[in-house]
Formats: sequence, structure tokens, C-alpha cells
Amino acid sequence: MNYMLLIKLLYLLDRRALKKWGRPVSGDDYFSMKLGPVLSEVLDLITTEPGASGYWGSHISEPVRYVVSLADDPGDDDLSEAEEQIIEEVHDHYGGYNPFQLADELHQMLPEWEKIEQGRSPITYRAILEALKKTPEEIAAIEEDLRSLSTVRRYFTP
Repeated sequence: MNYMLLIKLLYLLDRRALKKWGRPVSGDDYFSMKLGPVLSEVLDLITTEPGASGYWGSHISEPVRYVVSLADDPGDDDLSEAEEQIIEEVHDHYGGYNPFQLADELHQMLPEWEKIEQGRSPITYRAILEALKKTPEEIAAIEEDLRSLSTVRRYFTP
């Protein structure tokens, strides 16, 4: 799959999960870039750390002509059925897009993305949740839950 398309699909997955459950699937950081929103760590794994060791490098190929592929089946044991369903929904709706067509469409449909000519600018959970029309109370509760989850991950991730 073209890695720009992959990154856009992952962003849409996290956005849909935030809307539905108040938490993302990936836990990555988001940025506005010239061609739309990106997941920072995923972009780095593809473009600056190809062939990296670890989970990503064991399962995802290095990019060739902007395309990555599965090098080994990563399985889906860490995903809930609900997460798998959203992945399928996002892929069914957007997976057939040309990456540049999808980037153009996302520029129109994502108010949290800001036009940027070079570099990158953070997209916060708050910006996404506001774009999703969450109330200030819902946003505060979700942000607190996400901070708590982040703290737990720091304590228990090697």
C-alpha cells in the first residue's frame, strides 16, 4: 500500500475511534503537514527508520517507490473486535482512493488540519474532539482519560 494512503487511513481510524469511544487505536501523535494529517511515529518508522528492528521492522517492509507491504503477518490478537470493525469500515470507505485524492478530500473534511507549506504543526486531541462536535465537558473528560492512559503506559511499557 502507498504509505501516504496508509498514514491517512490510520489517522481516520484514530479519529473515528476518538469519536466513538473517546480514545484512539494507535496512541500516536498527530501533525498537520502539507499533504494532510500524519501519525508522527508511523511516518518516522517509514521514512527515517526503514528496516528498524522491533515490531514494525519485523512486520512491515521498507518502502519501495512509496509502497510498504507486510513482511510477516502481525496478527490481530491485540485488537478488539470493535477496533477490527472500524478498521474494516475505514478501509472499505477510503482504501480505494488514490493517496493524493484522499489528501485533497481530507483537506476539505478535517477542520482540525491546518494548511501548512513546510514542516509540521501539532494536531491536538482537543482540536480533533472540537471538530467532532464534542461538548467542552466531554472533551475535558476524554483528555483526562487520555492523560491517565498515557501515564499508565509510561509506567508499564519497557
